[in-house]
Amino acid sequence: MYSVIRTIFNEEHELFRQSVRDFIAKEIIPNNADWEKNKMVSRESWKKLGENGFLCLQASETYGGMGIQDFRFNAIFIEELGLSGCSGPAIGYPLHSDIVFPYVQHYGTESAKSKYIPGMVSGDLIGAIAMTEPGAGSDLQAIRTTAEDKGDHYLINGSKTFITNGFLCDIGVVAAKTDPSKGAKGISLFIVDKDMVGFSKGVPFEKVGLHAQDTCELFFEDVKVPKENLLGKVGEGFKYLMTELAQERLIVALAAVALAETTFKLTVEYVKNRAAFGKMVSDFQNTRFKLAEMGAKLEQGRIYVDQLVMLHNDKKVDGAMASSAKYLMTELQCDVSDECVQLHGGYGYMWEYGVARAFADARVQRIYAGTNEIMKELIARKILG
Repeated sequence: MYSVIRTIFNEEHELFRQSVRDFIAKEIIPNNADWEKNKMVSRESWKKLGENGFLCLQASETYGGMGIQDFRFNAIFIEELGLSGCSGPAIGYPLHSDIVFPYVQHYGTESAKSKYIPGMVSGDLIGAIAMTEPGAGSDLQAIRTTAEDKGDHYLINGSKTFITNGFLCDIGVVAAKTDPSKGAKGISLFIVDKDMVGFSKGVPFEKVGLHAQDTCELFFEDVKVPKENLLGKVGEGFKYLMTELAQERLIVALAAVALAETTFKLTVEYVKNRAAFGKMVSDFQNTRFKLAEMGAKLEQGRIYVDQLVMLHNDKKVDGAMASSAKYLMTELQCDVSDECVQLHGGYGYMWEYGVARAFADARVQRIYAGTNEIMKELIARKILG
């Protein structure tokens, strides 16, 4: 597709890519339509991912993982999911491995790691991250969920909403106020598991897109959470969130480029085979120019995120850089999906066409993981110092 040759991957990476691609072709693409009807992927798919070693790649061998420290492997997994066009799985699986797992890995007690990481690696435990609340979206300092210290445990009360993997989750990384008077410095993080009394889930939302993603509300009513399930130190939760959100936003950017590439490819094939006014749609200058514009921007985007993957491998991607990637690539994804619907004409508005689903799925990318307006604010802070 591109004229610029990608240089960041070696033979080992490409072998891994082929194994991921083969798995997706066999286990994900044929099932995605049913998952969209069910509003969630199957639990079996999680276990098959675990059996094939595709979950939590960074987990150490001590906990049943592979101990891979090269983020390029993660990027390949995210990219191939995006290239499949299966947007729900392309979001849910990486969220578990590359967003939820790092909190447990980096801040969990030894007791928590031993209890939860093996199941996360095997796919027996599905992870979610619970930050957003009905009255607090991107403004994390405004959360109202509380965690009261009761001596040998914390008592959590509150609710979370728009939680990816929410309905299927076995564990959630929950942000709560341990000291409401201290603002951001009063936020702590906890691992809450589904077996804890008082933890309940709402039904999956009827969303515009991402129909295979089990997004729902989570409720906490006097949930007793043992002290060993505290992540890191009390009051340090906001700092941990700001640290880990850089990778989350990079992941969203990687998925956005791959999903946009798939939509673009579908459209190229469509216009080459669709006739109008006595010739192929691809023969019209407007079509050719639109494809040229999108192709050039996608190539630029691919080179950009490849560079960020390499910088992230060296731990050189900061919050502003990740915010720039998330902002630019999700805007690109939405622009491409919109243009591709237009080039499909009326068929682009039909759900049976992949471009229609891609259009619906793309829109939320500009909202979660921090709205793109928040991304611009974070970028501006670095610029202005």
